[in-house]
Amino acid sequence: MSSDNPLLQRSGLPAFDRIQADHVAPAVKAILAESEQLLKQAESAPLGDWDALMNPLGQIDLLFEYGWSPVGHLLGVANSDALRAAHEAVLPAIVQFGLKSKQSKPIYDRFCALRNSKGWEALDNARQRIVTQAIQSAEQAGIALEGAAQTRFNEISQKLSQLGSDFSNNVLDATKAWHLDLSNKADVQGLPDSFLKQAAAAWAEDNDGKANPQDGPWRVKLDGPSITAFLQHCRNSDLRKEAYMAYTTRASSGTHDNTPLIKSILKLRQEMCDLLGYENFAALSLSQKMADDTAAVQRMFDELLAASLEGGKRELREVSELAHANGHKGELAHWDVGFWAERLREKRYAYTEEELRPYFSLERVQAGLFALCHRLFGITVKRADGKAPVWHKDVSFFEIYGESGQHVASFYLDPYSRPANKRGGAWMNSCITREVNSAGKRLPVAHLVCNGTPPVGDSPSLMTFREVETLFHEFGHGLQHMLTTVDVRDVAGIGGVEWDAVELPSQFMENWCYHRPTLLGMAVHYQTGEVLPDELFDKICAARTFRSASVMLRQVQFSMIDMALHSGFDPDGPKSVFDLQMEIEKKTSPMPPMPENRFLCTFSHIFAGGYAAGYYSYKWAEVLSADAFEAFEDAGLDDELAVAETGRRFRDTILSEGGSRHPMDVYRDFRGREPSTKALLRHSGLA
Repeated sequence: MSSDNPLLQRSGLPAFDRIQADHVAPAVKAILAESEQLLKQAESAPLGDWDALMNPLGQIDLLFEYGWSPVGHLLGVANSDALRAAHEAVLPAIVQFGLKSKQSKPIYDRFCALRNSKGWEALDNARQRIVTQAIQSAEQAGIALEGAAQTRFNEISQKLSQLGSDFSNNVLDATKAWHLDLSNKADVQGLPDSFLKQAAAAWAEDNDGKANPQDGPWRVKLDGPSITAFLQHCRNSDLRKEAYMAYTTRASSGTHDNTPLIKSILKLRQEMCDLLGYENFAALSLSQKMADDTAAVQRMFDELLAASLEGGKRELREVSELAHANGHKGELAHWDVGFWAERLREKRYAYTEEELRPYFSLERVQAGLFALCHRLFGITVKRADGKAPVWHKDVSFFEIYGESGQHVASFYLDPYSRPANKRGGAWMNSCITREVNSAGKRLPVAHLVCNGTPPVGDSPSLMTFREVETLFHEFGHGLQHMLTTVDVRDVAGIGGVEWDAVELPSQFMENWCYHRPTLLGMAVHYQTGEVLPDELFDKICAARTFRSASVMLRQVQFSMIDMALHSGFDPDGPKSVFDLQMEIEKKTSPMPPMPENRFLCTFSHIFAGGYAAGYYSYKWAEVLSADAFEAFEDAGLDDELAVAETGRRFRDTILSEGGSRHPMDVYRDFRGREPSTKALLRHSGLA
């Protein structure tokens, strides 16, 4: 293998500063050639021999971790036409090899032999879980299919992979393609300074010209920080409508239209289930989840809807009353609600997101987050810039040390929005997975990616409170990946964790943003050094439940649409996906649905991510996370010793055991019982 190709290294950290699009094809060719030999080695392992089977499979994982995962990562954070083309060129071969290994009858037979061998009881929980999950995965990858059925299954898998990539690219391209330029000062009245700085910088960057926050011009874009601030603060209803319609109809027409892709994806998923013997894709999805079946998920929907529907109607009335008292004529339109809801929040709690920003500089928030993790879990986070190659100058690198001072993990933080080449949202991905074997120890490394407000001019990155919560959320995912003590990679960290349990640590961490010592320890004005006043903290806590019923309804609505699309819906029937969306919106929204809404065309979670028939997992895990935080409340949040003791227990169960055991068993070990919805409804003000 050529040492000149950074995608062919086997150790250390990926050479993100050297990876180019033309490295992809030769690297993938070499990786697949070696992987084929390793697969043959595993296929000829003696029956019942764990090491002989798992060692070559582990080497294949390592090849892909260094040679393929960085390509997918860079597509998300440093997208380019060249990289996209290189990725698409080799994707079919990658998918084909994945199917070949999953559909290897000799490998399947060897996993079954391990499960049926006399040595089965001698395998620990982690290894038994790996075997059980591998058998299920093989069966769901069509191992039992033969001839034409298996050929068709493989065609479907290839096509679904390509459609998911196309869907994601269409969303990115449609988001980039639209902008609204403003030059009249009257049109930007009421818009916050941070938005004006960002919008002027966006116009200048795209036009190679000069713009300033006071005089413009300003460019509104469809990335999260820009569109959210614009819809909340723009006083011109016509401009809000133009931006809202653009946002809610992205990727639904023209060259970036995802509508036909949605239909194709749904049809292919159902055909795949028909081949595998599952009634529908929801049944297939739930076979891998913590929830038992669709009935269990529906019970949660019913309970949450019952607790929030009347509250949602009341919240809409409150917003409407304020709007009409301030001169709004007629019914509120969808693009009016965000604006007037923000005015109501300002009136009720007498603060704005913009007032809070100066107290939440990224550096201070990071320091507060790391201090909290030291108190709870005994870990120390140290900046280690320069120790790792990065893909952009804004990316930082950190190392984590355990209670006895040993280096246990590392992570990259890519904090800022870059709409031109970085996809929206926030996520944690594995860069390197923990593994301990005869070859030595590999420490886990995580990617933490956010789309926060970047620094502008002399101002540091000043975060909205929501961006603070998002950073805590993604760090929770990172903690589960990084603090695992499981030595076998397949179930270390988030590996092997059922999808509807994987959000538990992330949502758990968000609760600490409302803990007084934690928040006031990091909320320091970047210019004056003043700590966030107590009255503002009290308002933040009171505002936590502001429109909580509406937020709950929106999440339940998305989850119900996802589940309905994947359990009995016929894409070729008389009802379109948008008809189904409208039906469910009528049941779950206090407002009449807007027929033009095409949010499904940007619902990447279920059409280009791993959340198909699984979007409910966010609410499922929220029940778990609220109940878990209640353990700290019960211990006494002001009792440092009790908090530390509970934190260590959380670390040594939820964060440590990863996917080595069933999540309900791990949860019981932490909490002493199964979870209850009571804490979530109480925290949401809906009890």
